[in-house]
Amino acid sequence: MKIEIWSDVICPFCYIGKRNFETALGQFADKKNIEVIWKSFQLDPAIPEVATESYTDYLVKRKGMAVEQVQGMLSNVTQMATQVGLDYHLDQSIVVNSLKAHQLIQFAKLKNLGSEAEERLFKAFFIEGKNIADTETLVQLGKDFGLDESEIKANLEDEKYKYEIAQDIQEAQNIGVTGVPFFVFDRKHAVSGAQPAEAFLETLSKSFVEWRKSNPEAILEITEGNSCTVDGKCD
Repeated sequence: MKIEIWSDVICPFCYIGKRNFETALGQFADKKNIEVIWKSFQLDPAIPEVATESYTDYLVKRKGMAVEQVQGMLSNVTQMATQVGLDYHLDQSIVVNSLKAHQLIQFAKLKNLGSEAEERLFKAFFIEGKNIADTETLVQLGKDFGLDESEIKANLEDEKYKYEIAQDIQEAQNIGVTGVPFFVFDRKHAVSGAQPAEAFLETLSKSFVEWRKSNPEAILEITEGNSCTVDGKCD
């Protein structure tokens, strides 16, 4: 069963939601039958690639809130992150455009490393204060989870990934996604936001029961004969 997750690597609730979802998935007995597909979403495509302001200043301007209100909001988010084992350092986050980061994720998905890419980029932005719009930084981050340096550089210059990102965003708009994280289960159920693990597990269980009815497990009646196994035994 497919679970599609729309997120942006500069969204603090997306990282928290990822952790809670992973907790739920770890408790799910049929997790071997789950395919997780990460989808790109940009909360603010207008952010420049070169940092010009702090995370606090950016939110003050974007949300039209007082500095004290934004600081209180960030403090609450940091506390939420702590509760799921994440040590946010939002005062060190470098606010830059996330397009290149999403290009790296799109390439990583082709190597079945989408979840690894998301995790590494979230950590880089929220915990380590790395510049996720800088090509050399992205190359190192990609190497950290198993990608080849030359391939990373080539694919960050490939326009096709920008098209894939645009397609993901258009698809999100088509199904009514207005904010992230947004989790879609088998295109029948959805969870919006950084919900508790229990909420994810409930939706996961309900969705899987429905999916299994349409996709019954194949149980073969086997007639045994002479054969060789992968461990080299032949009889």
